[in-house]
Formats: sequence, C-alpha cells, structure tokens
Amino acid sequence: MRIMPRPRAFFAAFTGCLLLAGCGSGPSQTQTAAYVGDGTVSIDQVQQLIDKAVQEQPAAQQLAQQHKLDQLGREVVRQLVVHEEITSAARREGLTADPVTVAQEANALDQPVSADATDPSQLPEGIVARARDHTEYATDYELEQRLGAKYFATMSVTFDYTTVSSDDNGPRRDQALAKAEQFAANPAAAANVVRTDAAAGLDASLGTSLPATQSPTFASSVLFGVPAGTVVTFQPDPSQALWVVAVIRQHTVNAAVPAGQSVQPTAGQLASIGTRLLQPDVDTAGVRINPRYGVWDPVAMDLAPSAAETSGIVLPVKGFVRP
Repeated sequence: MRIMPRPRAFFAAFTGCLLLAGCGSGPSQTQTAAYVGDGTVSIDQVQQLIDKAVQEQPAAQQLAQQHKLDQLGREVVRQLVVHEEITSAARREGLTADPVTVAQEANALDQPVSADATDPSQLPEGIVARARDHTEYATDYELEQRLGAKYFATMSVTFDYTTVSSDDNGPRRDQALAKAEQFAANPAAAANVVRTDAAAGLDASLGTSLPATQSPTFASSVLFGVPAGTVVTFQPDPSQALWVVAVIRQHTVNAAVPAGQSVQPTAGQLASIGTRLLQPDVDTAGVRINPRYGVWDPVAMDLAPSAAETSGIVLPVKGFVRP
C-alpha cells in the first residue's frame, strides 16, 4: 500500500520548531546555516530538504513525531559542507565519478529508508541522502571512495598516546580533554605523562607508527586527518568508554606502500577515509555553523549539538618543531 504524503500542516508544525530553536545573534543568523570558505549553505536550503524528507519519508515523519528534527538539520548541513569540499578536492586531485556506478547508487535511493531496519544513528544520513538530488549524493559518495582509494595504501601516522579508561578522577571525557590541553601546552611534559601512564599499567606508548593499511577503521579517524604538531582526543569506539589522547608527531600521505598488504577496505570504509582526507581542506577554508544547528566537530567531521557534546578535541601543540 502506498503511503500518501501527510498534509503540509503536519510537517510544517514540526519543521518550524527547528527554525525557532537555538536562535543566535549577529548577521550570520538571519539566512545562513553555514559558511564554508567563501561559500554558504542557506537556511532555506536546509529547511527545504527537511520539509521534503518529512513529506516523503515515514522515517522522517517518525523523527518529527519524536521532536528529533534537529538531527536532520545537522545532517543536512554536514552533507552540504562535505559536498562543497569533495567537489573542490576532486577537481584538485583529478578525480571523476563513474557515471554507471553513480546511476546505480542513485537508483538505490529511490526506496525510502526503513526506520525498523536501520541503526538509529544512521537514520539521518539515509533520510537526507534521499531528500537530496540522488545523482548529486551518489556522485559525492563515489568521489569520496576514489579519494580514499587514492591515498589509502600510502597514508601513515606516528604519534605518542595515552588513554583514559577509569572514572576514578572524574568523567572520562573531562579527563581526556584536560590531558589534551596539558599535552598541547607542553609537548615535552606530554612525553613524561605518557611514560608515567605506561609505567602505571595504562595503555600508553611513545612513537607508535600506524600505516592506514593496518586498520581501515583507524584510517578514517581523526589521527589521519590532522597535521604533525596536533593533539587529538577521541573515542576509537563510541560504544566503549575508552578515550585516547594523542600527539601527532609525523603524518604523511605518500609513505612507501607496505609489502604484503592484506587488509582490503570496503567501499564504505574508503568513503569514510575520503571524507577524513577532506579535513585539511575544511580547516583551511574554515567552517562556521549557525548556532541553531550546533557546532562543527572536527573529530567526527560532523556537527554536534553544542561544544560540550563534541566527539573530542583538536588542538595545536605550542612550540612544536617538525622533525
């Protein structure tokens, strides 16, 4: 049975709430959802996609009933920011999307996303992908894969790290952020902290070298998205309460290809790696988010509802000298 679109009044009432929530101050709040370098994402663009999603997709209607349309707003902004950056990166890198593959992926978006069969955390992405122009979304996804494939075998990072796995000294996120700030302020002291933590039995080490080919999952993490001289803290697995605090010592995208590469990334992993490779472009261009949609989260390459809810932190190391 075909589900008929709800009356416009049904979803307008919900989507209007998104526009009324989180109002900020200043000229950027009136019509712009995000600034991406010299480009912008307008509030009208975001709202039109939310309206379209709620009109056409039962899963989006369900989010509306649950007062969770803010999730769609953040995902729309994220996808449009990434669209700008992957389009620019593809031109620079000489990458093109295969039209046959794009057509196949675009056709797959004709079916609405199922709220029952999907991880709830993945719902917004699937909903927004179907609300956008299908060819545009599929092209972005294909280009992200091609960018990831171009550099996957030659990406490598060297870092010092420690971990936070106990609440004995307060919430783990707070402990990790405090250590990150300590590391960024004094890189010499950071090495001493790592040694002390390792001696105390914590998972901590100096000079860890990690090629992307060893772990496609880690290759899409913030470890591979920032330059040497950066401190990051993040959860490798959000389902576990372990936090990592790391100082990036070396980062390269043109290392020698390891012999006997055995781990082959999936298409989804390559796309995630490609998205992570956009992080320097995002940092260079600068992304400013209208507060009603949250804040840019460089650790997740996503939007967070607020600065207190980001996935971690990225800080420059004071006085870092590249080897």
